[in-house]
Amino acid sequence: MSRLIVVSNRIPGKAPAAGGLAVALKKTLSARDGFWFGWSGAFAETPSRDAKFETIDGLQIGSIDLTKSDHQSYYAGFSNSILWPAFHLRLDLTDIHSHWYEGYRRVNVQFAEAIAKHIQPDDIIWVHDYHLIPLATELRRRNIRNKIGFYLHIPFPTPDALNAIPHHEELLTDLLAYDLVGFQAQRDVAAFNEFIAHEEMYRQAGGTPFEIEMGNTVLEAFPIGSDPDAFAKLAASPNAQKMYKRVERSMNGRAMILGVDRLDYSKGLPQRVQAYEKLLENNANLRRAVHMIQIAPPSRDTIKEYQVISDELDTAVGRLTGRFAEPDWLPITYVKRAYSQASLAGLYRLARVGLVTPLRDGMNLVAHEYVASQNPENPGVLVLSRFAGAAEIFHDALIINPFDTDETAEAMRLAISMPLEERKERWESLMKVAQTYNIDNWADSFLAALTGDASSGTGDDDPDGDPDEEGALLPRAGALSRSATMSLQHRTPRLSLLPWLRSVFSGT
Repeated sequence: MSRLIVVSNRIPGKAPAAGGLAVALKKTLSARDGFWFGWSGAFAETPSRDAKFETIDGLQIGSIDLTKSDHQSYYAGFSNSILWPAFHLRLDLTDIHSHWYEGYRRVNVQFAEAIAKHIQPDDIIWVHDYHLIPLATELRRRNIRNKIGFYLHIPFPTPDALNAIPHHEELLTDLLAYDLVGFQAQRDVAAFNEFIAHEEMYRQAGGTPFEIEMGNTVLEAFPIGSDPDAFAKLAASPNAQKMYKRVERSMNGRAMILGVDRLDYSKGLPQRVQAYEKLLENNANLRRAVHMIQIAPPSRDTIKEYQVISDELDTAVGRLTGRFAEPDWLPITYVKRAYSQASLAGLYRLARVGLVTPLRDGMNLVAHEYVASQNPENPGVLVLSRFAGAAEIFHDALIINPFDTDETAEAMRLAISMPLEERKERWESLMKVAQTYNIDNWADSFLAALTGDASSGTGDDDPDGDPDEEGALLPRAGALSRSATMSLQHRTPRLSLLPWLRSVFSGT
């Protein structure tokens, strides 16, 4: 079996992996040999061009240091002050400086130079996220002809937002240096096709469009998931139950509404608090019967836009508290720190309502974790933004428009008052979906598509998409591999089905 090389902005730490993605990739790496490569987290005035390797938790980890100025341009600058807001359709928050792109390319060149000398002819290379879009181009320039896949963990932008990104033509060309580009949702594949169609219309109107040559690149949607069965066990563990019981006592019989998010302007947190305020405003009988907990640990707090959203959320929480608090009841608890997965699992299990209401999100794994943590005999209700990738698969959540705070408030009311039998029916459906789209299946399906290792086609031999003896088929957006120029490419992506390979790499 060929080796696997995973490349991401950061390498896994020496502590045991907590996140589902890190766990899944470590499991996949251990089955296929290879190594994980990324930035070490350290700075140097003159970084070595050679990767340094160490063994962490039984895996080979390669890394390089960066200069502070290059890291500033590559990470805080181009990646998180231009690409992140533009991909999340917040063009008003983009902060464009031309030298940031130069630093972004330099770091990708540095990654390529350090990795290239360690790549063997049969290695499979899997690159992760928007920080490293140019990496395949730089590897191809160094005569690397291996299979290289790319996975975008955030949404792909609409044509207007894409056009607002400096050097977007080069970035699109960079994406087409990969053999496989994976997206979170079908809407992201459609957005890529929409850009192609937009350029074709521009041509027909007499303009000079940006020419895209697809070559053999395949674009597909691979919805990422969590490990729902592990989360279900965790929610019943002693550590989770300790948090559950402690908070349950403080709730004193009240229904708990829970939000868990990184503090980011894409998460719609001020709008969420406004919706809760409307819930209390319109339903006086709920004012002492509910309590909202919002956990939002800060991130990227050196970037001014994150300081602004923190201030906005402080203001919204303060206004809500001042308006509705009583001497013996507070409507909301706002916590600005992170908790362990066990503690979160206990909170998820206790929450009658799970609020996952981003303004735009790639997938949002909190939705998966919330569903997996529920008590099957008394499950809570997921209120989910239609602008999260999870909305494409979690049809039995209460789907809302997070910009419409009245609609969100009404969904909270419905969730709180929903009869037990309906809650059970919705949860059972959601849990089946979470189990189908689990993190191991996601990794296996992506690598099967990249290596051409899928033993059963894409559903053409089984047009009804019925499960076979290997388990349920997994819906994905259709492959979009075309060697024609742009004029042949503006068609709607079709739905294809990939027979599930449960243990392609794990051997179990």
